[in-house]
Amino acid sequence: MTFFLFAGDMLVMAFMVVLVVWVFMRSSDETIDEAARIPLEDEQADG
Repeated sequence: MTFFLFAGDMLVMAFMVVLVVWVFMRSSDETIDEAARIPLEDEQADG
């Protein structure tokens, strides 16, 4: 049973890593920079 939980966790982790790599490769640098600035700009707007 433990093996199935571990294998499931590894599959989910592999999916997330592939998703991040795919988004990183398909997006332009400007789009990635804009997405990275969202939390910083949100904190500045609240203050």
